[in-house]
Amino acid sequence: MTDAPDAPSFELLAGAPDSPVLLHVPHSSRTVPPQVRAGIVLGDAELERELDHITDSHTAEIAAVAAASAATPPWRFVNRLSRLVVDPERFPDEREEMLAVGMGAVYTRTTHRAELRPAGFDPAPLVERYFTPYAEAVTEAVEERLAATGRAVIVDVHSYPTAALPYELHGDGPRPPVCLGTDAFHTPTALLSAARRAFAGFGGVGTDSPFAGTYVPLAHHGRDPRVSALMVEIRRDQYMSEPGGPAGPGARALGVALAALVDAVTDEALRTVPEAR
Repeated sequence: MTDAPDAPSFELLAGAPDSPVLLHVPHSSRTVPPQVRAGIVLGDAELERELDHITDSHTAEIAAVAAASAATPPWRFVNRLSRLVVDPERFPDEREEMLAVGMGAVYTRTTHRAELRPAGFDPAPLVERYFTPYAEAVTEAVEERLAATGRAVIVDVHSYPTAALPYELHGDGPRPPVCLGTDAFHTPTALLSAARRAFAGFGGVGTDSPFAGTYVPLAHHGRDPRVSALMVEIRRDQYMSEPGGPAGPGARALGVALAALVDAVTDEALRTVPEAR
């Protein structure tokens, strides 16, 4: 659960020089540095249980299988700290709708809406120490793919629980085995279609329910059509014991399917710059 204060916050794992694909894995870690742990009010057993619920367990391993299986290995940007430190995919300001349940860039409430950090907690030091460097590093990684290949394809790798948790704002919709989150500007039809084909063998593929949208660095969001993006949300019963249990054989199968998506978007057919929908 905890690690040394100087443990790396994130890691960029190199893929093929000519790959435009960046697999982004933001929520796979359970690591909470001791100085961050000190600001969390939960007891140790309660914190472990919260990590079971909030962590997208084994998604880094799924991405690793994809990287090893793809004909053209993608690049991987992996968060090495828990999202209970900071959530790098949230807006760091009032634009973030999850502030309504205490889950902005720095969480103050748990998945069951209990207190995580005390009232009046100042998130600014955590944002400065962890959120901002992470955002800058992802932006740089995307810029490197653009410089190398003329385009960047961000595939966000997530998972979600079979049953809705109390923190979910849109938990009453469909919960398919695989949910694809899209963005009207950054998700071209060809990318979405390729993902539907890649994950067709898992019992159903839905779109934008229970989670919608996808991650694009703010420097490119809504501005640069050379950056395309898709979120892949995998229902956890497809590959692991819930909550927080070990991975099963489905994890490798999903990694191979993700590799098929990587190969599809690397192919010549998707090399045209997407237009906003």
